[in-house]
Amino acid sequence: PERTFTPSDAAEMDRPMTTDTLTRDTQSTEAALRRLLDIEEIRALRVRYSNVLDTGKIDGFDDVFTEDAVLSVTVGDMQGINAIKEGLKGAFDLYNWKQKDSHPFMHAVTNHDIRITGPDSAEGQCYLLDFVTGREADQHPLLLVGLYVDKYVRENGAWKISHTRLDVPWGSTDA
Repeated sequence: PERTFTPSDAAEMDRPMTTDTLTRDTQSTEAALRRLLDIEEIRALRVRYSNVLDTGKIDGFDDVFTEDAVLSVTVGDMQGINAIKEGLKGAFDLYNWKQKDSHPFMHAVTNHDIRITGPDSAEGQCYLLDFVTGREADQHPLLLVGLYVDKYVRENGAWKISHTRLDVPWGSTDA
């Protein structure tokens, strides 16, 4: 809906600029910028997850998940960074039937909706288009369509995933 200009708006525009007004406006702008930066850092975190998984560079998950993170995906439920690294290495190996060094699958994430819930916490969800690259050219590469539902926390200044669940409304978990 369009906003209507009211007499109180005119009075607000005529108010004198004071140090308090400038401080309040600056604080509001800084808070908005911080929120936007946090959202972009979280968005980059979800992309980093895909890149680490797709390249098989499993140690990169140390920068993606908290030490006690919970992960629930098609290949199983995992708790703790070591179990996650082991489980996702297994997923990489499962789909790497052509024995390539990287990208036996490609996790494309999109439509990321992020809500900042506190100074160091957030929730979000994003769509997953999961492609397998080892299939023959005459086979469809789309494995599944999914929805990641995440919780994020900021640790030592960096955002990490503390909990993630993959819902699969369409597709197969079979290679």
